[in-house]
Amino acid sequence: MSVSEPTKVVAIIAANTALSSLLAMVVAGDSHLKVRQFESDIELIAYMRIAPLDMLVCDFDRDGRPAYEMVESIRLNNDLISQDVPVIALTRTITPPMRHQAISAGIDEVIIKPMSPRHLLQRIQARLRTRSVVGVLGGYRGPDRRNRAPLPKPYPVPTRRATDNVIPLFPDRRKPRHPGLEG
Repeated sequence: MSVSEPTKVVAIIAANTALSSLLAMVVAGDSHLKVRQFESDIELIAYMRIAPLDMLVCDFDRDGRPAYEMVESIRLNNDLISQDVPVIALTRTITPPMRHQAISAGIDEVIIKPMSPRHLLQRIQARLRTRSVVGVLGGYRGPDRRNRAPLPKPYPVPTRRATDNVIPLFPDRRKPRHPGLEG
């Protein structure tokens, strides 16, 4: 490991211990990532009070408090070291209300299960490279946190292949939203 690339800490809280262990094993295969597994959001929050996280992987399908509520509580808890941690959520299905809840809570990306654990690793690596946390500008500010210009109606839905398992929550920020204003 080079001096320029410090080890990043990834927390995993999945639907069950077997899935957590499998995901942790694959993610830990990257020598630049250190994995912490949690069985409950209480354990996760306790850890986040004393140590920083670089990425959180959580599961909508686990028992207990829904993933979006857990992430929202993290975003609003000023006692946590990594309040602005990027979040990837896993789910078997996504509904329009769930999509809205994910956006409102500050979840950066949703991946549909079943997925390859290597795909999850690639998404974690990509998000850590860009360190693009949704709307974290001086702290979490709720659903309107992105301060973006109003989108023209109707909003164009990106085309998806039936085999895609990443649900984009936000438009691609690399493409200019307003042609001619690239500056």
